[in-house]
Amino acid sequence: MAGAVASAVVESRAVDRLATLNIPLAGGPADAPRRVMFAPMPHGPVEPSAPPRPQATIRNGPSRSWPGLAARLTIRAALRPRLALDLLRTAWAFRRRRWWATRPFLPLPDRTYLRWRMHTAYGDERAVPPAEDVERFARWRRETMGL
Repeated sequence: MAGAVASAVVESRAVDRLATLNIPLAGGPADAPRRVMFAPMPHGPVEPSAPPRPQATIRNGPSRSWPGLAARLTIRAALRPRLALDLLRTAWAFRRRRWWATRPFLPLPDRTYLRWRMHTAYGDERAVPPAEDVERFARWRRETMGL
């Protein structure tokens, strides 16, 4: 009986902590938000499994710039032809749509997309990834997609 009372109390507290957000959903007018309910996790907050990366490794600095990254990757690719092919295929996949129609007429990634990728991967849209991460991603892409 005590267990049932305790679980009812816990359930009641969880219901009390429900939060609502107004989120516009596709399929309706943008000014007509829908109510979405979110419940807290029953077991509490989840602890991260690995400590976060130190910010110094992903921030821009004298050694962390896009030209510097390109130079480091070029050197690595010159030493390993398989990596060169992986990097070229990855760069081609990241090219801007209709790159031939706007200046510069080069197959470079879109800046907005690149900033979004850096924000989602490193938490800072101005971050420059370490060469090891780019190399690892290019290899993962080849292995996963069977290229």
